[in-house]
Amino acid sequence: MNELMINLRAEQKVPLYEQIYDYIKDDIKKGRIQSGEKLPSTRALSAHLEVSRSTVELAYEQLLSEGYIEAQPYRGYFVCQIDGLFQIDAQENNKRENNEQREQKYRYDFTPSGVDLKSFPYNIWRKLSRECLVDDKAELFRLGCPQGEYGLRNAICSYLHQARGVNCTPEQIIVGAGNDYLLMLLGMILGGEHKIALENPTYKQAYRLFKNLSYEVCTVDMDDKGMRVDELRKSDADIAFVMPSHQYPLGIVMPIKRRMELLKWAQEKEERFIIEDDYDSEFRYKGKPIPALQGYDRSGKVIYIGTFSKSIAPAIRMSYLVLPERVCSLYKKRCGFISSTVSKVDQLILQKFIEKGYYERHLNKTRALYRSRHDVLLSTLKEMKTEFTVSGENAGVHLLLHFCDGRSEKELIRLAEEKEVKVYGLSEYYVGEKDREQNESVILLGYANMSDEKILHAARLLDEAWNKEGNRQISLNRFCF
Repeated sequence: MNELMINLRAEQKVPLYEQIYDYIKDDIKKGRIQSGEKLPSTRALSAHLEVSRSTVELAYEQLLSEGYIEAQPYRGYFVCQIDGLFQIDAQENNKRENNEQREQKYRYDFTPSGVDLKSFPYNIWRKLSRECLVDDKAELFRLGCPQGEYGLRNAICSYLHQARGVNCTPEQIIVGAGNDYLLMLLGMILGGEHKIALENPTYKQAYRLFKNLSYEVCTVDMDDKGMRVDELRKSDADIAFVMPSHQYPLGIVMPIKRRMELLKWAQEKEERFIIEDDYDSEFRYKGKPIPALQGYDRSGKVIYIGTFSKSIAPAIRMSYLVLPERVCSLYKKRCGFISSTVSKVDQLILQKFIEKGYYERHLNKTRALYRSRHDVLLSTLKEMKTEFTVSGENAGVHLLLHFCDGRSEKELIRLAEEKEVKVYGLSEYYVGEKDREQNESVILLGYANMSDEKILHAARLLDEAWNKEGNRQISLNRFCF
């Protein structure tokens, strides 16, 4: 029998039974108590520790329920055989160490999908959470409307009309846990008989989702105005997935003429639709915000999808679809039985966040923050001696650097990596063969999750990395925006 030397501390907030449980579990996991070894009886251990027998019994019951020990009739308590536990722990530690090493590899990361979480309104969100849960509202914890709660849909409807020029009613809106879920739901609504065309380069996640939903998927070439409608006609697709207000990753804004051409294409056949992904329309630094394509639609051809992940925080996981009335009918027929994937509590918090003006104030604060970082990055790039041109700098939270000096994206990424700076190549956003000049390499720089100081330092490191390669001194007047 093992003489358990447990130092109980009555002054701690941790209950005594939990202290006993933690001590025995730790000894088992570390091998100080071997498999098959008998533990003291509850009576003996309670007398030894000078605690009630029920306290020891509680500790043993917890160990029994988790499988650390077993009770043998008329014999007592014995340690179970749990060799696999140690291997799992070791693997988890190794994974943790590997992740830490990976995170420490780069001092600066110009990720184009970054979001500044330091600006998240924690105090406001906490206050609204308390307001929602201040009373015993059992109704909040029941299953809600499959489309999302009406109050939130109404708030989204008002916001979209004012900020994006979207024409809709709350009945046309579906709230879901992120764009991925809503695109999968949309696939179920529309059915699998369609062919979907995406821009190239494009948002790869959408491409992968449609492919995995067994849709026939193709890509359509772009020019400086966005998806080419003449190439779209040749593709024989009947659904076009576009990002007209700020194409990702190129940052192209589709002009009104091209938008009208796209709408005309959709109107030519009954089963044609346009999916408009308006993922980051809130952030624009030159001119007025670009109205949504959906606002020009008078024939019920545009399916609009938006998200709060970019404007508030990725973990909010709330996005929304705006369906034309005909597609709404299909939704109710084919998917109306599917429960909402967002809790009513979270929906109510977001509803209050929008209705009380906090969302608008947060957007204004975030725009100012991103504009500052955008300006710092641009001014620093102008001082660099490396030769490149810039595009996509008028909106969003990333821009593109175009190199025509013969160096590949892979080489430029490697040189940046040597300075512990992470950058991204445009090639990874293309589907199939890249339809652009082979002598051009394009690098994406995102700035949302970096402070002004970090942007300044990281950009200077990039200049050192990229300018050193050819040992060239290029005059600033050759740099163009």
